This record gives sequence, C-alpha cells and structure tokens, in this order.
Amino acid sequence: MAIECLVLGAGQEVGKSCVVVTIGGKRVMFDCGMHMGYHDHRHYPDFARALTAWGAPDFTTAISCVVITHFHLDHIGALPYFTEVCGYHGPIYMTYPTKALAPFMLEDYRKVTMDQRGEEEQYSYEDILRCMKKVILDLSVIPMDLKQTVQVDKDLVIRAYYAGHVIGAAMIYAKVGDAAMVYTGDYNMTPDRHLGAAQIDRLMLDLLITESTYAKTIRDSKHAREREFLKAVHKCVSSGGKVLIPTFALGRAQELCMLLDDYWERMDLKVPIYFSAGLTIQANVYYKMLIGWTSQKIKESHAVHNPFDFKHVCHFERSFINNPGPCVLFATPGMISGGFSLEAFKKWAPSEKNLITLPGYCVSGTIGHKLMCGKPTRIDYKDTHIDVRCQIHQLAFSPHTDSKGIMDLTEFLSPKHVILVHGEKPQMAFLKERIESELGMPCYFPGNNESVSIPTTQNLKMSATERFITSCAVEQGKRSLHKRNLICRTGLSEVIGSDEEAAEGVLLMEKHKSRKILCEDELLEVLGMERHLVQFEPMVSRIVAAVESELQRAKAADLDSDGK
Repeated sequence: MAIECLVLGAGQEVGKSCVVVTIGGKRVMFDCGMHMGYHDHRHYPDFARALTAWGAPDFTTAISCVVITHFHLDHIGALPYFTEVCGYHGPIYMTYPTKALAPFMLEDYRKVTMDQRGEEEQYSYEDILRCMKKVILDLSVIPMDLKQTVQVDKDLVIRAYYAGHVIGAAMIYAKVGDAAMVYTGDYNMTPDRHLGAAQIDRLMLDLLITESTYAKTIRDSKHAREREFLKAVHKCVSSGGKVLIPTFALGRAQELCMLLDDYWERMDLKVPIYFSAGLTIQANVYYKMLIGWTSQKIKESHAVHNPFDFKHVCHFERSFINNPGPCVLFATPGMISGGFSLEAFKKWAPSEKNLITLPGYCVSGTIGHKLMCGKPTRIDYKDTHIDVRCQIHQLAFSPHTDSKGIMDLTEFLSPKHVILVHGEKPQMAFLKERIESELGMPCYFPGNNESVSIPTTQNLKMSATERFITSCAVEQGKRSLHKRNLICRTGLSEVIGSDEEAAEGVLLMEKHKSRKILCEDELLEVLGMERHLVQFEPMVSRIVAAVESELQRAKAADLDSDGK
C-alpha cells in the first residue's frame, strides 16, 4: 500500500495551501486556500485538473473529507469557491476557534476585494454568505477539539494537535489501517505573548507533510525582536511621524497590540494607537472566550485582567487618515494587497517622517513583498504611482517556525518520509538536503499539480498470552538483578555495550483465529502433548582416550594385513 500526495497549492510557493492525500483508499483534502499575490487562474488551486485525474463524477464522491488547519486566507480562502462553485458537499473539519473566526476572515476579504472585479473565478457575495452560513450552522462543518480522535468513517481516523501560529491552528494526524501521516499546516515551535508552542505526541508515521516558510532562517531571541520593534516605533512617533503596521486582523494583530499596549502603559505615552478593522473588535470577543487555546501565562492571569482588553488601542475612522500629528495604525490586509492598508500606504509612504513596519511574511506579487526585497523609490500598482520616501522596517514577528523548529519537529516525529510544502523552492532544496543528510529521511518538495507516491509498511498485529507476558517480566527481573551484581563486583564496563536479550516465545497462527505469542508450555497444552527431553551422557577423558587407543590398534592391524 502507498500514500499518494497530490499538491494542488503551496507547492514550491507560499500561498493557496491545498494538499490531497490518498491513504488506504481514502482521499483527504488538507486546507483549501487562495494565493493573495495573484488575480488570475493561479488565485485558486486547480480543482478541475484534480477531478479529471481521479476520474470521479464530482468532488463529494471523490473526497472523503476536507480538513482546514486554521483561518488564514491562504488556508481557507478558496473554501467558498470549492463548496459553492465546485459543488463539494461532504464533511469539513476544523477546530472550534477556526469555525468561529473563519466567517469573519472570509467577510473581511470580501470587503477588501469588492472593487477588484478583474479577478478570474471570483466567488460571489452570495457564495460567501452561503459558505459562512454553512460554517456557522451546517452540520457538515464539524468542529474538533485538541487530541480528539474523530472517526470520519469506519477506516479513516483524524486527530488535531496544538500548532501555535494563530488561535485554533492545528496539526492534523490521519490514519487508515497501518498507514499514518501528519499534515502540519502552519505552526510555531516557540511560544509568544498569547500562544503556546506547538505540541504533538510521538507518533509512528509513514509521512510528515510540513510547512517550510522559513526553511533557511534561524531567528534571534523573541525579546531582541520586540526591543527592536518598540525602539523603531517609539523613535518614529517621537519625531512626529506615523507608523503603519500592515497586519491581518487576527493573529499577529493581537500579539503586537498586546506588546504596544503594555509598552505605552509603562512609558506613559499619549500617542494614539488605532486599528482600522472593526473586525478586530468582533474577533477580540472570541479571543476572550477562547482563553483555553492561548498560552499558559494568559490562562493563569486572565481572571485578573484579560490581555485582549487593550487600554491604548482604539478604532480608526477613515477620516483620521489626514489628521496631523503622530499615530500608530494597524491596517488590513497584512501584505498591502488592497484594502485600507493600501489606502494608508498611498497617503503616508511619500513622507520621510513616516514608518512602514512589515511584521510577517509577504507573498510574491504583493506590495509588501516589493518593500521587503529592497527599498523602492516608486511602486506602480494598477493605475496608481506611489512615491516611497518613508522608512521601511522588516521585523521577524511571523508566527511560523524557523529552520531549527522544522528540524526539531521532524526529528521528534521521525517519519519514514518527509514532504515540504508552503515554502520557496531554493530554501526548500536547502532544507531537503539537511533532512536527508542529518536525519537520514527521504525528503521531497513537489511543485503545484505534482504527485508523490510514498511506500508504507504493513505491521503484523498479534496478541500475547498473560503467561508469556508474565514470564518476560520475570526473566527481565532476573537479568536486571544479574546486571546489578555485575556492577557491584566488577564495575560498569562489563554491562555497557552488552546486547539486550530478546524474549523467547512461540508464534501460533491458526486458521480463522488471531495470531498470538505464547510460552512453550502453553503450546504443548494446545497440542495435547507432553514435553520430551533427550539427555546426552558426557564422555569423560579416560573413556575418550581408551576409544582412541582401540581405533589406533585396529588401524595398525589393517595395515599389517594389506602388507601380507
């Protein structure tokens, strides 16, 4: 049996995450995202090609279930298109926070792109409303809790593990028969101010599919990054400048609001901090309700003070954009691909006093990515020319794990094979070499619309009798006692390096019965036989010498007879 992986999105790129895995005859779609940098057919995964390749009449027949790892648009943004336009009506699994917050993200995206009618295959306002209703009400969208084992059908089992990254993000374990795998989605191996580090059990895996956004990056300490961020913001506002922080309304927004709110309180600053999206007010209501998904520090302190009640952060009115004086503005979307972050950027970028900070990863094709690749003096966006004279800081506040985190998770899980997704091709090639050379695991990084076949191993299941298990325990105790005696008498050197003795038993395989291991005595009972012993009498040296002497005499007599 093999695991077949078809990468429909995030193959050698960051964006539109979508991987379809066929495991034990079951087909699971992990994530259903869009690419924020494209406005043509590359905006969504190539669903039609996949359906043709499978030879299935429709997606509901072809796919056993869809699993969404978290609410970011590059992981869920194509879901309304897939359900309402492509016609998938099967089960969709996501965690409780993702189910609660996904409708807000989809609606926020719709508002941002209402005037962008040049996009191909754009789902309609009605489509997104139907999908939102499905997420909120429909039983086909099934919420999961952490470490809850979900029986999708009689063969397919899935389980969610804490991924950090954003509230509700999950790594997904899937198993059919003896074949097992993990799809990480996006994850973070280090805790931050409001989320803990990713946590997962040590599992027996044939395959690990992991994100690789920062495949070559090893970050410095979180405290050093926070100091750099606060220093840059404080310097700008002290000089009368405006700070634009493009960020998505959920995730880094809450993290950075907590950081600035605390700093403003300690420094007694009166400069206003604004958030442009009313969505954040709604989202914070859910954040307060979902304390159980946050870090241990917040869980312990929220009864005294809820950290999502920001004292110095208030709502931004559109008319404020031309106000004089310093301010800090969080504006969506995070990559300056449209919306109010683009509007504020057009207004503030021409002034040298102002600052644009980019706290996370920006995909190719967005204004944020162009700013990260150097300091351009002018940016052309559609029919608009934007003069760029402002300061630009790229600060590593991305909620993705770095190269060390990817290697640590891969080593911990020790899968038989690894597939890299959600990364740039040169960096993925570098990480592939590290995984293969340092961890000894075959590693692949397929492009979009490419497939990888992963061989699986079949385990032979059998039971053991109580008497066999007891005998093993007794023998192990004897060996432990023997070793302790050795250590007391001659030291540790005689014990170290000695091989462990294997337990001995008999494997009984009967037709139409389960396999089991038992002791020799139990086998005799099953067969109705008695034990037979054959004893050999040892020959003492005197008897051996007499026999040899007799043989020598006989040989000499034969020689004399031949001579005559």
